[in-house]
Formats: sequence, C-alpha cells, structure tokens
Amino acid sequence: MNGEFTTAVHALVFLANHPRLVSSEELARNVCTNPARIRKIMGKLRKAYLITTKEGVNGGYLLLETQDKINLCTILDAVGAPAVKAGWHSGGGDLTCLISTGMAKVMDGITEDLNQLCRKRLAQITIQNLSDKILKNRNCKGA
Repeated sequence: MNGEFTTAVHALVFLANHPRLVSSEELARNVCTNPARIRKIMGKLRKAYLITTKEGVNGGYLLLETQDKINLCTILDAVGAPAVKAGWHSGGGDLTCLISTGMAKVMDGITEDLNQLCRKRLAQITIQNLSDKILKNRNCKGA
C-alpha cells in the first residue's frame, strides 16, 4: 500500500464524520499533508464516484455514499495502488543458474497471492468500521 491509499482512507473517514462540504485546506490540516496532494487524491476518488466536489471559494468535498457502503478495496482501486508490491527482484534472467533465473517469477506469484488475500480482507473493512474504531467512547467528532 502507498501513501495515497492511507491519505484517501483518512480523508474519507473525515468526510464521513463531517456531513458538509470540506475544503482541501481543512482536509490537508487533518491529514497533515498539503492541499495540492489532497486535491490530486480527491480527484481520483471523484473519478471513482466515491465523492462529489464543488469548486470555488465555498467549495469542497462531500461523500456520495454512506460510510457503510465504502470498503477499503474500493479505495485501493480508486487510487490505483496494489495492496502488496515487490520493490525489487533478485536474480537475473541472463544468468545460467536456475535459482537466479526463476526467483523473480516465484516471488511474483507470492506477491500476487498476497495481493488477492489483502484485497479480500480490505473488501470486508468499511469506512464505517474505521469511524467506529476511532470514535469509540469519544465525544469529539471535530477536526
């Protein structure tokens, strides 16, 4: 998973608990990032029909669905991030050793299996689940 996924999840949990237009500046303050990054990620969420936007001075973002209908796998797809990604492959295809030439394919298979397992689990977790965990026994819903 990458930072865009984490930022998107955070932003959607915030929006779910603030049923009004929320500006990129307000989201950025809550997520602890910059408004330009928020706008980039929110553009991806808008294209996935998870939020709606209003431009202008009084503009901002609003959820299109209730928080119990948005799962983390949908968000992962919206930002275009794999759940698990191999950052490097050992070995090399131009070597004569079977281990060196075969390791990347084996590890890619493991990575793909992990992706599928993660996607199944993420599909079971909703924005509502996260809101409930965060706000459990708390009075404050504010920024």
